[in-house]
Amino acid sequence: MNHLGEVGKTRHLVLHDYGMGGLWWWVWAESAEEIVLACAEVEVVTAPEAVERAETWALEEVHLDAPDPNPLSGLRAQREAQRGQPGFGVLAGRDRVYLRCQEDGDEAVYLMEFGPDGRRLRQVEVGPDGGAVKTTEEDWPFNPPFDLYDPQYASLEIDSTDFEDAWHRARPESQG
Repeated sequence: MNHLGEVGKTRHLVLHDYGMGGLWWWVWAESAEEIVLACAEVEVVTAPEAVERAETWALEEVHLDAPDPNPLSGLRAQREAQRGQPGFGVLAGRDRVYLRCQEDGDEAVYLMEFGPDGRRLRQVEVGPDGGAVKTTEEDWPFNPPFDLYDPQYASLEIDSTDFEDAWHRARPESQG
C-alpha cells in the first residue's frame, strides 16, 4: 500500500518531451509499462538524479486511470487510436531500431538509429545529389524520443545493414 492508501500503485516521474521543452507529472500507476502502454509520446524517467531533482518541483500528480479530462487525456486518446492499427508496438522493447524517414516537401532522406528509449543515436542525411552526412547525438541540440509504440514507424523500418552501409559511406558533418 502506498502513502495514498492505494494498493498496487506507485508514483512515477513522467515526461512528455516535445523537443524544445517538456511537460512533467507524477503519475500514479501499477507500473512504468502500464503508463507507456496507456499514453502516447511519454517516457517514465527513472534516473535517480532526475527523480531527486523533480522532488523539489511542484509537479501535478495524476492518476493514470483518472476520469477525463485530466492532463493525460489527450495522450491516452492518442494511444487508444493507435492500439488497433497494424504495426502498433512492434518496434518497442528492442535494443536498436533503424528507420528511413523523409519529411513532406524535404528532398533529403534520413536513416536513423534509435536506442530502446526511442532517442536517436546516429543519423545519416542523404541529400538529393546522393551525398551523405553522418551525425551523432552530440551534434543535436534537441533529441526528443520517438514513440516506438506508434504504428506509423513500423513501415519505415530498415535493416541494420542498410543503415551501417550508409553510415560507412557518409562523411562526418564537420567535413562539410
